[in-house]
Amino acid sequence: MRHAMKFAAAVGAASLLLAGCGSKPSDTAGGSSSSGGSGSGTAFKACMVLDTGGVDDRSFNQSSWAGMQAAAKKDSSIDVSYVSSSSQNDYTPNLTAETNKGCNTVVAVGGLMGDAVKAVATKHPQQHYAEIDTASSAPNVYGFQYNTAQGGFLGGYLAAAMSKTGKVATFGGLNIPPVTIYMDGFWEGVQYYNKQKGKDVKVIGWDETKQKAGTFANSFTDLNKGKSISQSFIQSGADIIFPVAGGTGLGAGAAAQASGGKVSVIWVDTDGCVSAAQYCKYFLTSVTKNLSDPVTQYVEKAASGSFPTGNYVGTLDNGGTGLAPFHQFDSKVPSSLKSELQSITKDITSGKIKITSPSQPQ
Repeated sequence: MRHAMKFAAAVGAASLLLAGCGSKPSDTAGGSSSSGGSGSGTAFKACMVLDTGGVDDRSFNQSSWAGMQAAAKKDSSIDVSYVSSSSQNDYTPNLTAETNKGCNTVVAVGGLMGDAVKAVATKHPQQHYAEIDTASSAPNVYGFQYNTAQGGFLGGYLAAAMSKTGKVATFGGLNIPPVTIYMDGFWEGVQYYNKQKGKDVKVIGWDETKQKAGTFANSFTDLNKGKSISQSFIQSGADIIFPVAGGTGLGAGAAAQASGGKVSVIWVDTDGCVSAAQYCKYFLTSVTKNLSDPVTQYVEKAASGSFPTGNYVGTLDNGGTGLAPFHQFDSKVPSSLKSELQSITKDITSGKIKITSPSQPQ
């Protein structure tokens, strides 16, 4: 049996540890930081344009940058740098500036940058680009996509099985496919648990059948907003919360802490016990998205002169998504439930269990 959950967790944890190697880069909007590389004129320059939230967002920016750093550490001829985006208005200027400064490839982080990447790439057909959380939009753009509905399904099933109140909850940063795909999977996992066990666990904050409705913070950086949303869920009876909101999601950890341990959290993107260790005792697990390794592999191939084309799609089968270890909850998760999650993983990868999220990569 393929242990996709353990594999995804291991690579996710390793990626975040890599982010801590050497001195931490400063993260001022419009600034950049180099890591590795020879500094010579012949160095391969891989540049990254971050989404809002900063390089240490404990989520997709941080993991993506860790992948760039890993490539530079492995190959001294690779120079890597990043520039931060303070708002969506920075996307096009940042992409253009990185193109004009002579980067061999420009990697954009986040699906919100899709239109800007397509426009800039179309104007510069000889320049190589890559974008995380969006399909390839031009011949010179490589797309990184993730079917995190698969990992979210496992998280939803786990949450339903572990809930004592019969109510679990999820909220997003924005109502966009890279966010709602997680929420869809979580919702589906709860429904599957209910069907298999004859239960009626409720999901607060999202219903896959109503894509326009749901609970969203409209921010990936507002911890206080994440805390207030989580407290509202707790007042409604939820005892497990799944925030899909970057730094805003840390508010769920704060709310769980304030509950005195009556509420737990399932983190997202990274292993929360590595990236947000202050709340580890409240993290049941994390639904991971392995951003770092594919970014590293892309940069390495590009530096060798073989620029990847088309799309990469991360799945349970290739370790692109999964569940992190249970850490401090390990003894609390029944062995029978762990076995069920392994069986469900196998059934998803084989196609026996069909994921229905409309946000899945096509």
